[in-house]
Amino acid sequence: MSILAIDAGTTGVTAVVVTPDGRIAAKGYQEFAQHFPQPGWVEHAPEEIWQATLEACRVALGQVDRAELRGIGITNQRETIVLWDRETLGSPRRAIVWQDRRTADICARLRDAGHEPRVAELTGLRLDPYFSGTKLMWLAEHEPHTWALVESGRYAVGTVDSYLIARMTRGLEHVTDVSNASRTLLLDLTTGDWSDELCSLLGVPRDALPELVPSWGELAVTDARSFLDLSLPIAGIAGDQQSALFGQTCFDAGDSKCTYGTGSFILTNTGSTLCRSDAGLLSTAAWRSPSGELTYAVEGSIFVTGAAVQWLRDGLQIVGSAAETAAIAATVADSEGVVFVPALTGLGAPDWDPHARGMVIGITRGTTRAHLVRATLDAIAFEVRDVLDTMPGLRSLRVDGGASANDLLCQLQADQVGVPVERPRLVETTALGAAFLAGLGTGVWDSTDDLRQTWQLDRRFEPSEDRAAADRAHGRWRAAVERSKGWATV
Repeated sequence: MSILAIDAGTTGVTAVVVTPDGRIAAKGYQEFAQHFPQPGWVEHAPEEIWQATLEACRVALGQVDRAELRGIGITNQRETIVLWDRETLGSPRRAIVWQDRRTADICARLRDAGHEPRVAELTGLRLDPYFSGTKLMWLAEHEPHTWALVESGRYAVGTVDSYLIARMTRGLEHVTDVSNASRTLLLDLTTGDWSDELCSLLGVPRDALPELVPSWGELAVTDARSFLDLSLPIAGIAGDQQSALFGQTCFDAGDSKCTYGTGSFILTNTGSTLCRSDAGLLSTAAWRSPSGELTYAVEGSIFVTGAAVQWLRDGLQIVGSAAETAAIAATVADSEGVVFVPALTGLGAPDWDPHARGMVIGITRGTTRAHLVRATLDAIAFEVRDVLDTMPGLRSLRVDGGASANDLLCQLQADQVGVPVERPRLVETTALGAAFLAGLGTGVWDSTDDLRQTWQLDRRFEPSEDRAAADRAHGRWRAAVERSKGWATV
């Protein structure tokens, strides 16, 4: 009664086998190449993603009894766009990755034409190269021969999950779920369906897009000749951040999670209510049940959190590893007024300033590397607070991702947001969410209540009662953020 979960990330594919008690019984991982054809452009070869998926799954399956498998769940990098031939399943070009910025001019053109308010109303998103739709516009304008085959129906268009499902089913299925579709600029969040208006605006033929299916249920069946001699239901699909929300068992409105990675992503479940933010947050679909019920979320995307620690290690070379930061920062009581704004690639939510630049302020003759390291951990906690301050009703915050192993950061986070921070024993929550979805779809678990029983607390960090001190520190941070804004244009 186990589930194979596939997490197709930005730099590699992880495959895990999850047991009914929520334990990871086996794991495989395979990296794939990143391609940078021009500055600001990022691409992946779809065939390399597919081969990495096969290899990661082979490794994981080699550690378990295949006869115990009941289904497959898939989670993936969300905004990356893939084209493939419906007959041969070969791809005519490399995928354009979510990090790619080549469509900035197209976004500006659409914005200047006055389209952004309507796009935001329908999709909950901004006009930004981050999202998939403008990537398709770019292909139509710059690669017309390729795009002609999209329009004729020869080439399919999809996100990474839909591409993998096409490969796993020998081309029989072209599907995705709302969590991925809601990141394309082509989904109407209110109806949960593709928007003819948006398809027309961006010039994308609706017939090229995947069929929208529930986030769990028996959605497709793998072809044994194509996928490792397995004929199993693909029973769960979700984009990576929504999958992590599900894996953290944030099933009720108001439940929130923060994933600390290169950047950080904070999602709050808003239930059946589509909440629209005036504070720079995105509205998004979290998942859709087999009965058709949509669950929504609001999302805050922070560009630089773990990357700031990487900069300390690789750029300044003042720490040897990310794991050292807690011990170094703990040698001082606080940052002694040093504030680091890690706007190394601009500011994301809630400020959204691409012209902001990094800033360290408050340095004195007594400042040491420990103060700067402490200021870096403070900055991560401040950035997350900035997002959560726009999300009313927060009761607790569940955390995952690499930096969640840092006890000092978790305590600083609790002190800043003023609610308990909960870290699970199992921090592979993205893959776990895909497994949970597929397990619901195949009867491994009967309900979300069953899933809650599998979630196990590693440690709960209670906030300090001294709210005044936390607010003063955050006030200094906000003053420094204001100074960093627009710096690239000075």
